[in-house]
This record gives sequence, structure tokens and C-alpha cells, in this order.
Amino acid sequence: MSIQADPNEFAGKRVLISGGTKGLGRATVERFLAGGARVITAARTIKDPIEGVEYVQADLTTAEGGEALAKASLERLGGIDILAHVIGGSAMPPGGFVALTDDLWLSELNLNLLATVRLDRLLIPQMIERGNGAVVHVTSTQSRLPLPEYTTAYAAAKAGLRTYSKSISKELGPKGVRINIVCPGWIMTEGAVDLVKGMQASNGGTYEEARQAVMAWIGGIPIGRGAEPSEVAEAIAFLASDRASSIHGAELVVDGGTIPTV
Repeated sequence: MSIQADPNEFAGKRVLISGGTKGLGRATVERFLAGGARVITAARTIKDPIEGVEYVQADLTTAEGGEALAKASLERLGGIDILAHVIGGSAMPPGGFVALTDDLWLSELNLNLLATVRLDRLLIPQMIERGNGAVVHVTSTQSRLPLPEYTTAYAAAKAGLRTYSKSISKELGPKGVRINIVCPGWIMTEGAVDLVKGMQASNGGTYEEARQAVMAWIGGIPIGRGAEPSEVAEAIAFLASDRASSIHGAELVVDGGTIPTV
């Protein structure tokens, strides 16, 4: 889905996007670029780089990786005005909670919570000094509707990110730094398509039958489809923009209606 961006909306803004080389991260990079921003991102492997983007090869699940990205951001761009934390993922093995070893828990927490916490700690202080900045944390509907056999650690880490985000919003709002959350449901990334194809291969039937089965498995999507990465990227851009200048400490859910509560 293509959304026409104002090419001057983020003119002069320096934007850091964590995990910006594929899926939602890449769509978010493209959205801020389309709005005129200068963008820096990082990944362990840089594939298909986008012209005009600053890249840092770093593992953000480590303290050293976060420090490398923060240092590069300050040196290359002179500072960061917008932080968009898109990094995340789940790699829970089969076997339920007893299969989650300490190492697996730490891996999920480093990826889905601490990578964000570290970059915030390194880069928000320079926003405070200027009295201005916007931060968007990406969580997941799994933080509210976890799949016990598949996303326990991921869901717990993202729930921690939600609580952390709300807490620092209380601290940072009076200092001119806005903190908000985008909470996506199922996003039709390359990985999501592969998941549907894998289910089709395992269970037989058509691709559409497999897609419907995945939607039912995650709790249902009343609009009948997952979100396109560009749609979620648009929500991130909105919360980071001056259009949302009075929105702070909020959570914008982009799930097609999956979460059944108000």
C-alpha cells in the first residue's frame, strides 16, 4: 500500500531507526526518507542498502552494538531528533515455558527490551539538553494476547517495554521529550508470508486456507488481513511528527481489531 508523504514533513530531522534493513524496519526507514529526514540505522548484516541512509553494522542485542550505533549517530549526524525502535522478534523453541532456558530468556529480553533501553539511555539525554525530541517504541499485540506455545518470552519482553515506555513518559514529558508506543498485530512482512507458506506445506490446502488459519491462530483479525509494513510505518511517523505534538505516553494499536477489549 502506497501512502503519499509530505516530502518536507521531516526536513532537517535526524532519525535513528533500530533494525531498519528489512520488514517493518525497512518500511519505516523508507517512510522517514520520503518525509525528508536524515536516517541512520543498524543491523548485524547490511543487505540491499537504501541510497541516502547511514548504516552501522552492529548487533544491537549487545551493549557494544548499542554504543557503536549511538556513537555513529552523534558523529555522523550531530545528534538525533527522533528515535524509532522497531527492533524485535521471537525465536521460542517448541516445548512450552519449560523449554525456555536462561540463555533463551536473556536473548529475547536483549532483543525485545534491552536493545531499546540502552539506546534510549545513550541518546535521550541529548534530546533533554535541547528540550525537544520524539521517541516511538514498537511493541506487539502479543504483549496482551500471548501465544503460550510460541511467544511467551517475546510477549513478556514486549509487555516490559510497554511498562517501561509509560514510566519514562512521566519523567520525560516535562523535559520536552515525547514517548509513545505503536502496538502492531500481524504484519505482512517477508517472514509472515514465509510462515503462511510453511503452514500450507505442513497442512496442505491452499495459501488462502493457510492464511486464514494463521489469522485464527493469533486471535482473529476482523478486517480480514494483516497490516502492510507501510501502514504500521505510517503510524510510527505520525506519532513522531508535529501532527502528534500533544500525544504523549499513548499506545496506538494497529491490529485490524485483533485485541477484543476496550
